[in-house]
Amino acid sequence: MRSIKDICFCEENGLCLDIHLPCCDEFPVFLYFHGGGLESGTKADQMEVFEYLAKNGVCTVSADYRMYPTAKFPEFLEDSAKAAAWVFNNIKNYGKIKGIYVGGSSAGGYISQMLCFDNSWLKKYGISPLDFDGFVLDAGQPTCHYNVLREKGLDTRRIIVDETAPLYFVGLDEKYPPMLILYSDNDMENRPEQTRLLVSTLKHFGHTENVTVKEMHGSHCQYVFNKDENGDNIFAKIVLEYIKGV
Repeated sequence: MRSIKDICFCEENGLCLDIHLPCCDEFPVFLYFHGGGLESGTKADQMEVFEYLAKNGVCTVSADYRMYPTAKFPEFLEDSAKAAAWVFNNIKNYGKIKGIYVGGSSAGGYISQMLCFDNSWLKKYGISPLDFDGFVLDAGQPTCHYNVLREKGLDTRRIIVDETAPLYFVGLDEKYPPMLILYSDNDMENRPEQTRLLVSTLKHFGHTENVTVKEMHGSHCQYVFNKDENGDNIFAKIVLEYIKGV
């Protein structure tokens, strides 16, 4: 794996991304947004995932975004959309691209859901969610994120579906890109039920053909950190299989 680190994609906020390249000239690209509740984590998280994907011919781009307590909604979405636009417009300079996928875990899953279902974020840059080959929506909150609720001064346990919630936008577009939705059976409290509601709502609007759902066993995002019986990172292996199969 060859890594090119700290490429600035947002000068005004000092935000950078890292590119982790496989040892081949032609590859798919996976843009990954880290988790951490919109208040912690960095683009350097999940190096084990990046290394596994690079070893198997996938380029990973990991981007930072503004977070609480200094950030406010929707700044982290603005940053992530800008990172996605940078990748869409510039990653071709690093090799022959076989497809671009967007995803993230936990808070990064929430961000990825918002980019997938609310096309206004990418539209600012003249692109659409449909310009990407697929989304990996891992353990994200499809209702108003609990830290967005906190910013509003509300009980973080509330279940609210408004313009800050990915679920709010499901059904507004006739078509969505292919997506893989991941969650755990013992996820954060109420998260499995919310995720199943997202899946059910997609089905209700007829979006089933390109939606793959995988229920994992264990606690919230446990599979992102754990290895299987062969010593491979479980999440990276799932992402690889999804990208190869889309």
